[in-house]
Amino acid sequence: MNNSYFISLSLDTRRAKKNGKFPVKLRVFTPTPRIQKLYPTKFEFTEKEFESIYLTAKPRTEHKETKRELQAIENKAIDTAKGINPFTFEQFEKKLFRKVGEGENVYYQYQITIDTFKKQGQVGTASTYELSLKSLKEYWLYLKGKEPKHLLFSDITVKWLNGYEKFMTDKGRSLTTVSMYLRALRALFNKAIAEKEIDGEIYPFGKRKYQVPAKRSVKKALSKEQLKTLFEAETNSVAHQKAKDFWFFSYSCNGMNIKDIALMKYKDLQDDKLIYYRAKTINTSKADLKPITVYLTDYSKSIIEKYGNKNKNANNLVFSIITENQTMENKQRAIKNFTRFINQHIKEIALSNGITSEISTYWARHSFATNAIRSGASMEFVSEALNHSNLKVTQGYFSGFEDKDKKEFMASLMDFNR
Repeated sequence: MNNSYFISLSLDTRRAKKNGKFPVKLRVFTPTPRIQKLYPTKFEFTEKEFESIYLTAKPRTEHKETKRELQAIENKAIDTAKGINPFTFEQFEKKLFRKVGEGENVYYQYQITIDTFKKQGQVGTASTYELSLKSLKEYWLYLKGKEPKHLLFSDITVKWLNGYEKFMTDKGRSLTTVSMYLRALRALFNKAIAEKEIDGEIYPFGKRKYQVPAKRSVKKALSKEQLKTLFEAETNSVAHQKAKDFWFFSYSCNGMNIKDIALMKYKDLQDDKLIYYRAKTINTSKADLKPITVYLTDYSKSIIEKYGNKNKNANNLVFSIITENQTMENKQRAIKNFTRFINQHIKEIALSNGITSEISTYWARHSFATNAIRSGASMEFVSEALNHSNLKVTQGYFSGFEDKDKKEFMASLMDFNR
């Protein structure tokens, strides 16, 4: 047996039952760290019975079947532990107490992943996985003609995935949606392989296999002229003004995400700076969490003063987008509703002022990145401001230089007096 854990059956003699017998427990012990866990079984014996049935090498004929059942429990635990490297109680319990074959069931793996995301407060990611699972079930129902109880990883082949993509696009779903749902499935494949639930040979993604659609992203940045027009645009309602205020607050705070704006607390405001951690990275980059520092402008300060809660206690939220006593699901819903509110009204303002109606809160982030670089900021500076993991991600936010910028640059090449 692996010396990182020890597994055995033992009689838990700490407390006798009313019938004078003691429960048989599955004992799992790890020396480093020193942890012992006892798991219940259906068996109970007196000390003498346990010795004569399980501890003896040759039990009496009437006890042989009972001993085989006990050994089966121990053997199952040992076989389960062998497949876990490094051994963890979390993985051991997950695999030991599930139904046979569940590890290869895509539906099961989706559900435990969704539950994990919800426990971690990653409600948005959980929702994406739920939608992905629902979509795969619809396709599997379409193929089978009835609701299948499970979907095995081995069922999902290159042909299956190509069929799924066609099924989705025929229904009018975009390749972006297909990509989002299949990236979730691909992540589950990778997780199942890493945990040795399935053989890596059946992996259907990658070069010369199925390629998850990766549409070239449409650049979502406004030019300086468009930003000026939008900023100076007159509003005809309180809702329009509020939407415009928060859109430009996001833009002026390094393209700050609406969720992060909703989670802002007064303790994050330090003199002329806002220092916070992106909610998106808290659960994915715990080992290398980096705070984002935003230098507040007169404009961003005015928005805080205008819409901020009057009680400026350090632990109070700055804005009333969510409340502390809401559940994670309700907070997520409130943030989505507020984002939808901004998007609806900023589109109307943009359209009435001759600017693209495709604008959304996401455009504030791209516009910050693009205009910072066009104004001379380095890609590294913008990458740090956006809290990106690498420059490639930042480059995806940059919509390039305008023709007039290129012309001015070319004209300056021979102007040695500048």
